[in-house]
Amino acid sequence: MSYKETLFFVAKCLTISLEDKNFLIVKDKIVKGSVDWDAIVKVSTAHFVFPALYCNLKRKELLQFLPEDLVAYMKHIITLNNERNLQIIQQAKQLDFLLKENNIHPVFLKGTAFLLQGFYEEISERMVGDIDFIVSPEVYEDTIQILKKNGYTNKDHLLNTVKIGNHYPRLVHENKIAAVEIHFRILKPPYDKSFTYETVKNNISKTAENSYVLNYDHQVLHTIFNKQASDYGYWYKTISLRNNYDLFLLSKKTNTLQAIKKYNRHFTILNTFLASSSYIFNHISSIHFVNNKKAATFIKHQIKFLDFPKKMNANKKIWNFYFENKSRLRKLKLAFVNKNMRKHLLHLIFKR
Repeated sequence: MSYKETLFFVAKCLTISLEDKNFLIVKDKIVKGSVDWDAIVKVSTAHFVFPALYCNLKRKELLQFLPEDLVAYMKHIITLNNERNLQIIQQAKQLDFLLKENNIHPVFLKGTAFLLQGFYEEISERMVGDIDFIVSPEVYEDTIQILKKNGYTNKDHLLNTVKIGNHYPRLVHENKIAAVEIHFRILKPPYDKSFTYETVKNNISKTAENSYVLNYDHQVLHTIFNKQASDYGYWYKTISLRNNYDLFLLSKKTNTLQAIKKYNRHFTILNTFLASSSYIFNHISSIHFVNNKKAATFIKHQIKFLDFPKKMNANKKIWNFYFENKSRLRKLKLAFVNKNMRKHLLHLIFKR
C-alpha cells in the first residue's frame, strides 16, 4: 500500500461506526487480507488516531481478522491512553473547581473539552496532549497566579509578560500528567479578531458536571482554524486525520456549513477544510460545504502532494520561510514598545 492508499484506508476506518458504505469497503479489504498493517500502524500513529482506529474496528467486530500480535499491541496502547485520559479528566475537573472557587469560569478547549463533554463513545478514543482553556481577559493574570500558587510552574522567561501567540507559556505540575495552557485568545492573530472570548461567551455549553466548553458550532470553527490557520494547513496543503476525525464527529452534531457562514472573511480557509474532510472520508454526506472551484483546487493540491512528497516538502519550506520571517518582523515591531521583548531579542542576538 502506498502512503496515499494507507492514509485513505485509515480515514475510512475512522468512519465505519457511523458510515455503512465505508464499513463494507473496509471489511472487504480486511477479510481479503490485502491490508499492510505495518503501514496502517505507522500512518495512524503519526496522525494521532491509532486509538480511534482500534475503537472503530472493535465496535464493528473486525479485530478477529487482524493479526493477534497487532491486536495485543493495540489493546496495550488503548489501556495506556485510557489511563492517561482519565487522569487528564480528573486534572481538568480539579482545575475547574479551583478556579471556580475564585469566581473564575474557565472554558475548556480542544481535546480536553471533548473528553469532559463525553464527546467520544470511548474515553480512550482521543489522544490529548495539554489541557487548554480560556478565561475572561479581566481574570487572565489572576488565573496564572492561582495556578502558580497551587504548584504549577514554568521556566522564568522574559516573555512571560508578553502576549505572543494565543496562550501563556505552558505550566506544569510535578504531580500532574498534563501541561496546562491558559489562553488569552482562542486563535493567533489575525484570526482572533472575529473569533474571540467575547463572541463565544454568550453561547457556551455546559457538560453534565457543569464544566464550560464551546458549543458545537464554535468547536467546528476552532477545529478548522487550528489546522488551517494555526498549523498553516491551508498553505501547506497537509492532512491531519485527528482534526478531520473531530470534524467528522462534529458533523453528526451540527451543520458544518452553517457553522462557518458567519465568517465570510475567512470562508475559503474554513470551507476548503470541510471539502477536504468530506473527500478524505469518501464523500461523507454529513459534512456540508460549498463545492466551488477553490475547494476543488485545494483538494487537487493535497492529492498532488501525497503523490509527490518532495513537492510537498518544497512547498512547506517556502511557506515556512515566509511565516518565520513574518513572525520575526512582528516581534521586531513589538520590541519598539515592549522592554522585555527588546531584552529577549538582544539576548538572542548576543547568544549567537
